[in-house]
Amino acid sequence: MAEVKVKKEANLSDPAEVENRIKELCQQFPQGITDQVIQNDLPHLEPQQRAMAINKLLSLGQLDLLRNSSGLLYRLKDSQSSSKMKGSDNQEKLVYQVIEDAGNKGIWSRDIRFKSNLPLTEINKILKNLESKKLIKAVKSVAASKKKVYMLYNLQPDRSVTGGAWYSDQDFESEFVEVLNQQCFKFLQSKAEAARDSKQSPMVQRNSSFATSHEVWKYICELGISKVDLSMDDIETILNTLIYDGKVEMTVIAAKEGTVGSVDGQMKLYRGVNAVIQPTGLVKTPCGLCPVFEDCHEGGEISPSSCIYMTEWLDF
Repeated sequence: MAEVKVKKEANLSDPAEVENRIKELCQQFPQGITDQVIQNDLPHLEPQQRAMAINKLLSLGQLDLLRNSSGLLYRLKDSQSSSKMKGSDNQEKLVYQVIEDAGNKGIWSRDIRFKSNLPLTEINKILKNLESKKLIKAVKSVAASKKKVYMLYNLQPDRSVTGGAWYSDQDFESEFVEVLNQQCFKFLQSKAEAARDSKQSPMVQRNSSFATSHEVWKYICELGISKVDLSMDDIETILNTLIYDGKVEMTVIAAKEGTVGSVDGQMKLYRGVNAVIQPTGLVKTPCGLCPVFEDCHEGGEISPSSCIYMTEWLDF
């Protein structure tokens, strides 16, 4: 017979037992508990006793006070966070917790105000104080150059914030991307030419003309043309742009687990290709590639006279 665990009733006359029970509830629900959860677990506890127990745990730095759409949440505090925020008031702890929950994607001051329900002037004061203590940092986001997001001081910002390798000080490095495009294509072309010169059977030539993204990544790293560390994902992004340009094709093959460049038992292979025929002049115009061609007409929201792509093409 399975063992049945019976919850031990807390001694409501002993404040220490009530506090321990609240901490046990927080351990059971790591994401946090509401006041209603405590009421359901301790239905005979007086509201004043409950408030006193919660306030004591908050003052001792053993609980975090959070806010979500349903109201206030109480969460067991991490011991490391507790030591960092020693001496801070509850408002400062609340703002720090909101920023910590945002992770390495950061959070705008507007969203901090919404989640903490504190005045903007108070939030700005707290943010400056936390920055001076080197507990948080402000990072400019490529999504909105005039806005800053806040995150913990020791975190590395997410690519969605910094733009990754393609951005420098919120500016898109178009020349750097173009150089990488050229070098990746050059590597795949040279591999295809070496395969053709091998004088082997057509199938062997075709198979040997492919390269993995890891091989392309290694070639780019050895060239030393990048001042930043490029990842395999960065190189695959460049290779994808070459695919869209019709210069490269990709195929997927099965691969052994643990093979360099394989993901879930599959590996992507790339090779440079030459166009079978040159595209006609009409296709080279912006209209020939325009996805909203059918919606374009004079006097409409999309029209030839206001088309920036047509203007750039004619100027060229």
